[in-house]
Formats: sequence, C-alpha cells, structure tokens
Amino acid sequence: MAKKYIGEKMAESSRFIRYLETMSSEQRTKVAGKVDLFIKENAEYCDKGNYQHLCNIFTSMALYSTLVEAKVEPDEAENTVFETMYAYMQTQREKFQKLSKKNWFWSVIKKIVPMGFKMGSGYGWKYTWYKDNPNKNEFKFECNSCIYQQIFKKYGFERFGPKFCHNDIIVYGELERTDFARTGTICRGNDKCDFKFTRYAKDEQFERSRSV
Repeated sequence: MAKKYIGEKMAESSRFIRYLETMSSEQRTKVAGKVDLFIKENAEYCDKGNYQHLCNIFTSMALYSTLVEAKVEPDEAENTVFETMYAYMQTQREKFQKLSKKNWFWSVIKKIVPMGFKMGSGYGWKYTWYKDNPNKNEFKFECNSCIYQQIFKKYGFERFGPKFCHNDIIVYGELERTDFARTGTICRGNDKCDFKFTRYAKDEQFERSRSV
C-alpha cells in the first residue's frame, strides 16, 4: 500500500466526519473497526490513488451498519448517511459556483479535472478521454470502470452507488455559464458514465441538461 490505510483515520477523512463527531466513542470505534475489515477484504483496491474514494465508500457502509446494529431503522440509517454526505457536498458546490464565475475557470477545469482523476484513481478505474475535441467550448470524457459499483455490489449495497453519483450533479449542476450533461452511470446500470461540460459566453442563454 502506498498510503497508510487505517480505519479510524479513513473515517475521519470521509464526508461523514460531522456525523461521526456526534456519536459515542464506542460507536466511532465500531465504525473504525468495520472500515479496517473492509480494508483487509479489499486490499487490491487500497493504493495511493483510491485512498479518498475508499474513505467514503468504506465509511458509508460502516456507518450505515453501525446505526442499524444500534436499532436505527434501515431507511432512517440510510437517510442519515446520505443527508450527511449531501450536506458536505453543498460546501463543494458553493466553492465551484464561485470559481465558475471567473473568466479563467474554463481553461483551468479542462486541466485540473483530468489531473485530479489521474491522481485520485487507482486500481479498478478505467477512463476514456476525448482530448482532440474540435469544439473548444466543450470538454468530455467517460468512466468505463468504477470501483463504487464494484465494491458496493460485492457487499449488497448497490443502491448506494447512484446516491454517490448524485454528488456530481450537486457540484456541477448549477455552474455559472457552464452546462453539465450526463446521460447514464455505471452504478445506474449503464455501461459507462459519460461526462460533458459546455461553456457559454457571458449573458448567453442556455437550457441546462437534466443529468443523472
């Protein structure tokens, strides 16, 4: 492993930290122990690139099962997990909305998105990048293999996948002068996740895509 995978540290680095901070020390220990078990059972995924993804994947399942063991109704436990995650993602949404107002945003996002995926993706991921698009105001790529789908399926948590996919819509769905379009995701049963961003001129009217 290129990065230390420790259950407690991963849970603290996840999008669920705010809720974990409200739990008892005993419950937090249970969550961390479950994450440690997921680490052992998925060693092939535990490389440097996948670290942050796995912080969120493992902690979501660990938190959910800990709440259910504490006699929380399954639906309520699941709602708690994802309400916590979406509250975190709102802060990311606000950051990107502010950045998208800048004139330099478009040239930067076309560089940092591929770089971010390259550095933040390890074993189990595959992508197709369309670098020679003649439309300079369009940027697109595909995900052809997704570890969220792979790991959630392994543990019977397939329903969690699409809820993680929704994070992209939260962050990218209302950007200034920028449309985010996605017609399907692997976690929703499609053969790929297709991402397309289109940049428009200032004050140009456009209809936003209804992405999934």
